[in-house]
Amino acid sequence: MIELLESWIDEVNEAHKSDRRPCSVLQHQFEGYYRPDLLRSSYFVVVKALPMPKMPELREAGLGDFIDNEDHFGGITYKDTYYLLPEAARDVGIHFHELVHVIQWRTLGARNFIQRYMEEIRRFGYSEKAPLEGMAYRLQKRFEEGVLPFDVEKKVVATL
Repeated sequence: MIELLESWIDEVNEAHKSDRRPCSVLQHQFEGYYRPDLLRSSYFVVVKALPMPKMPELREAGLGDFIDNEDHFGGITYKDTYYLLPEAARDVGIHFHELVHVIQWRTLGARNFIQRYMEEIRRFGYSEKAPLEGMAYRLQKRFEEGVLPFDVEKKVVATL
């Protein structure tokens, strides 16, 4: 199932390749938090509806609530690209959050990330109790509270 999901993700990212924007457009807001080369090699796409895998295998694996509740998300990250609803695209905190997931994907690798994320969502639901989500929410909160810039990538890698 992990291979099937990764293949679907690759197809989604390829289909949106011409619509994606580099996160370097956010460099000014994220100075000191994210390295410029990370922002240049990470992307976002604004979409009317978040691309969610509607695979029966995911429902059978206990992830039906997650894939059916895309209305509760402002964005979702697949590898080096995250997708945002129009209202979320204006929220720099959500961009910050999704970039944490980009780093998680890169650090763990696609298959390890997918497996771990699925296990955490099954165990904790989509919430801050799920460790990968919790990490992104905690770091987003620090950013939104105006904490002095810190190396997010270093923090994420050390925590994983």
